Amino acid sequence: MPMGTGIERPAVTGFHHVSAIVTDVESSATWYQRVLGLQRLPMTFPHHDADGGVRAGSGSRGDPEKAALLLDSATGVMIELHTPVDGDGGPVRGALDHLAFGVADRATLDRWAAWLDMLSVSHDGVADRTDPTDYATLEFRDPDGIALEFIHFPGRG
Repeated sequence: MPMGTGIERPAVTGFHHVSAIVTDVESSATWYQRVLGLQRLPMTFPHHDADGGVRAGSGSRGDPEKAALLLDSATGVMIELHTPVDGDGGPVRGALDHLAFGVADRATLDRWAAWLDMLSVSHDGVADRTDPTDYATLEFRDPDGIALEFIHFPGRG
């Protein structure tokens, strides 16, 4: 706790998911299923820019990106694989897209927003989303621009 503020850092329930940019979604998904025994889920989540706008594909042509969402049913950790399109219409090459941490409830997201405000960490506030399911998220970036996220799904920790 920063001295004299009376505000404590909110809790995180654990690591939630990682989103990786890959060159071939289908072959990577098959590899993760085969090697790690992950289960492919029949949905993906839209990717959000720092300003909260949805980017279905980052190319100038608006090409939709390819994506797969994989679940480790033993731990609940998810790996999302996607291939966004660059400004020339080609795939963006392998990289980490963002890290997400689960929180216990929606109110904890509000406490995280207050904590980040107190530390002067820029964010766009808590966003309640409904696609492809109900969830809430708080997105921000580290000093190197790496996207970080706190996320809560109703009915889950």
